[in-house]
Amino acid sequence: MMKIFYGVQGTGNGHITRARVMAKELFAAGFDVTFQFTGRPADKYFDMDVFNGYQIREGLTFNTSKGQVSYLKTAMDASPIRFLRDISSLDFSGYDLVISDFEPVTAWAARKQKKAVLGIGHQYAFNHNIPRKGSDPIANQVMKYFAPADISIGLHWHHFGQPILPPIIETPEFPAYSQANKIVVYLPFEDPNAVIRLLCPFENFEFHVYSPEPAISKYPHVISKPLSRHGFQNDLYHCAGIISNAGFELASESLQLGKKILVKPLHSQMEQISNASALEQLGYGRSMFNLDSAMIEDWLHDPHAVHVTYPNIARVLVQWLRDGMPKMDWAFTEQVWDNVEVLKIKHT
Repeated sequence: MMKIFYGVQGTGNGHITRARVMAKELFAAGFDVTFQFTGRPADKYFDMDVFNGYQIREGLTFNTSKGQVSYLKTAMDASPIRFLRDISSLDFSGYDLVISDFEPVTAWAARKQKKAVLGIGHQYAFNHNIPRKGSDPIANQVMKYFAPADISIGLHWHHFGQPILPPIIETPEFPAYSQANKIVVYLPFEDPNAVIRLLCPFENFEFHVYSPEPAISKYPHVISKPLSRHGFQNDLYHCAGIISNAGFELASESLQLGKKILVKPLHSQMEQISNASALEQLGYGRSMFNLDSAMIEDWLHDPHAVHVTYPNIARVLVQWLRDGMPKMDWAFTEQVWDNVEVLKIKHT
């Protein structure tokens, strides 16, 4: 039985969502996996039973304020002594494989112990020639050194002619119906009161606004909700569209379910700016630079969406591990992409 140490960046929910899918397939295949999460306080994790126990360390996280990443505050808030202590506290001698989903403690501990690390995640797709926008020297260095991997498997919505794989997401049945005026809103880096004020004029729509710290809404059509895996997934399943930041995993789930997408990327965050650009380029969604009322109104009244059917990539990767991790080249990934279907749909 292969023994795996699996580090997951816990700052945003997308990495954890991806890890949940991987955990199910890894445990079902009989792998012995220890999960570690970093990037948020221990009491802020929720719905973690699937991991069969897990470790938590502080790690590193990005400081955000009013929809923008601050690299200066990120550096000031970092605790290098704690980070180095976390790295030193790990011992990989009993593990056959170390995996990092852009999680820095695991990646750097493996490097210190001269143990190869496998990187699996969207960020590793940027090692290839994919749509990239909003780059600057700092962003490039962060992407390169935040959680380095010896072998990396990048994930994206399209292959762009590169040896990367589709998203790792749940693959549920396509919804039998969707509520045409129901919109899920997840803008965790924005002021929730500002989001509610922005949405209140659109009285013909029903907004389900999820926030880490929910604000009180006095508008019956703007429903403010705390974070909840089950509640969020239920609303996402039956809504017509999402308004969110430009994180990778939520947009992936929305494409799989055929939801229309409007994203507002975090400023100064190259990955999210690039994601927004890729959605536009592929015709999979629309983007706005700021919280734009006119843009939202136009998008709300556009019923068109894209339904992308992705295969079970977690299962593909588990089989790849069982096969001894053969080279992940275009010949391998092309066979996977042959099973992806893209269909234009309309919510009425």
